[in-house]
Amino acid sequence: MTYYRPVPRIDAARSRDARPLAGGWCWFDTVEALSRSAPPSLLPASDLPPETLASLTAPRAPLAGLDMGAPQIMGILNVTPDSFSDGGRHFDPEEALAHARAMAGAGAAILDVGGESTRPGAAAVPIDDEIARTAPVIEAIRAALAVPVSIDTRKTAVARAAVRAGADMINDVAGFTFDPDLAPFAAEHALPVCVMHAQGTPETMQHSPRYDDVLLDVYDWLEARVAFLTALGIPRARIAVDPGIGFGKTRAHNLRLLQNLSLFHGLGCPVLLGASRKRFIGDVTGTPVAAERVPGSLAVAVMAAGQGVQILRVHDVAETRAALAMWEAVRSC
Repeated sequence: MTYYRPVPRIDAARSRDARPLAGGWCWFDTVEALSRSAPPSLLPASDLPPETLASLTAPRAPLAGLDMGAPQIMGILNVTPDSFSDGGRHFDPEEALAHARAMAGAGAAILDVGGESTRPGAAAVPIDDEIARTAPVIEAIRAALAVPVSIDTRKTAVARAAVRAGADMINDVAGFTFDPDLAPFAAEHALPVCVMHAQGTPETMQHSPRYDDVLLDVYDWLEARVAFLTALGIPRARIAVDPGIGFGKTRAHNLRLLQNLSLFHGLGCPVLLGASRKRFIGDVTGTPVAAERVPGSLAVAVMAAGQGVQILRVHDVAETRAALAMWEAVRSC
């Protein structure tokens, strides 16, 4: 099998053979052909099979009401006592709503509410506890703010309570493999979803993760999950894909995925990236404290936008919005 990674560009000077990447702000005229049995090679975009070119160039439909023709910021709202970066800071419902207001005001286009930490080594949270943490906060957000809400959960009962409270989307870090009823629930209620790759569970995922080829293995896994979801009746237009940075990956795995994010546009879905404040950023930049990884997180966000990533899931909304605004001003002048 051959995989085609578009080589993304944002330069204002476009070649006559330039093609839009996912109908967005990047373009490409060259692709890197990848396989498991031959060295990489470059070829003109015009040489691509028609169906592959269509997947790489077609505009992505709005997702949860968000325009996929520009980078969008998803603000992280962890209502947990033990998340890796901000555990306990927004556990109180009033603090959670205040933080939601601040992120929406700073430019978050959607808020992602989670009540179960999925940091390495985290234990599962009982369903009733997860519902008690998330549903009241989502209800309060929807009463106070005109911003879409995503529920970050692996569990159908939690998603059901969240949707009843006003959630618009399901973001499953287990890629709809943990609870067999969750994907049918999303299909039944016509909900947009994000399917994320993870190797193992939070309890075990960082115990010597291994791949034959992390880039192609993650692509194949996501392709299979997208096929599973579409077979259930969830249109590709309502599916976002996330390569799962930090979920069963070493530093080297994470960096290879980030270097080649544009490959995932071949799945024909919006791409979501959640790398904010993660441990590999601390390893690279020498910042062991998660809250001090903002500069490295901003560098990753801008780099991802330069590869056409449509949704950036971040802790630091105002800083990310400022970085993207500066990047866009230079790009489009």
